[in-house]
Amino acid sequence: MTGAPLRLVPLPEAGKLGFEAFVAIPAPAAAGAVSSSGVMDLNVLIVDDDERLYELLAQYLAENGVISKRAATGPAGLKAIESGESFDAVLLDVMLPGLDGLSLLKRLRERSQIPVIMLTAKGDETDRVVGLELGADDYLAKPFSPRELLARLRAVLRRTQVDPNKEQLTVGSMSFDVAARNVQKGGRTVELTGLEFDLLLALARRAGRVVPRANLLELAGRSDVNVSDRTVDVHVSHIRKKLGDDDALLLKTVRGVGYVLTRE
Repeated sequence: MTGAPLRLVPLPEAGKLGFEAFVAIPAPAAAGAVSSSGVMDLNVLIVDDDERLYELLAQYLAENGVISKRAATGPAGLKAIESGESFDAVLLDVMLPGLDGLSLLKRLRERSQIPVIMLTAKGDETDRVVGLELGADDYLAKPFSPRELLARLRAVLRRTQVDPNKEQLTVGSMSFDVAARNVQKGGRTVELTGLEFDLLLALARRAGRVVPRANLLELAGRSDVNVSDRTVDVHVSHIRKKLGDDDALLLKTVRGVGYVLTRE
C-alpha cells in the first residue's frame, strides 16, 4: 500500500458490497496519479455487476499501480476478453447476469491461460472446488479487504509469470524469441541493438496499451541507461526504420504521453 493518506468510508450496505463496515481507502489523488514507483503497469479486467464494489476496488487498485476496466455482465466480460485488449489478470464474480462466472471461466480457458481470481459471496466448498477445477488461479470469498485482494493478485501473477528465457511472443506479424534475443517480422530477422530489442519487447508485452515515454526504459529493464526523453524518441525512430514502419502505423506515438505498439 502506498503512503497516500487514508480516509474511512462508511458502508451501510457492507454485506452487499462485500467489504467490512468501514474500508480504509486512499484519499482521492490528483488526476493522472500513478503508483509510488511512478509506474502504472498492470491492467486487470473486473467482471462484476456491483458498480459500487467496482468503484471502491478501482480506486484502491489505481493507487497501487493497477489499471482496471469493468464489465458488468458475463457476455460483456467475454466481449472484453475477446476484444484483443491486453489484460494481465481477470477478477471474476461468480453470480453474473447473462452468463455466470463459472461458465465464462470455462469458455475463457478454452482460449487463454490468463490468471483468474474468482470473487463471490458464496463460500460453499463445492462452489470453490468447481471454480478451481475449471482453471481459476485463486478464489476470494466476500467479504474481503482490497488489501488482501491486491496481495492475492500479486501472488497469482508471480506464480503464473512466464520464465523470460522460455518466452515466445507474437504480435501481429512479429515474433519474439526472448532467450535468443531475436525478432522476426514477416519471417525476416530484424537486426536490433540490445537496447532497441529491450524497448521493442517492453512495448510488445503491452501491445495495444500506451506506454508512457518516461517509464519505457524502466519497463524494458534498462534503468541503468540514463538518457533523455529525446534520446528515447531517437531509439524508437531507429526501431521504426528497421521494422519498415516509416509511416508509424505499427509503432505509434501518442503525443505528450508515449508510445503504443498496435496489434496489427
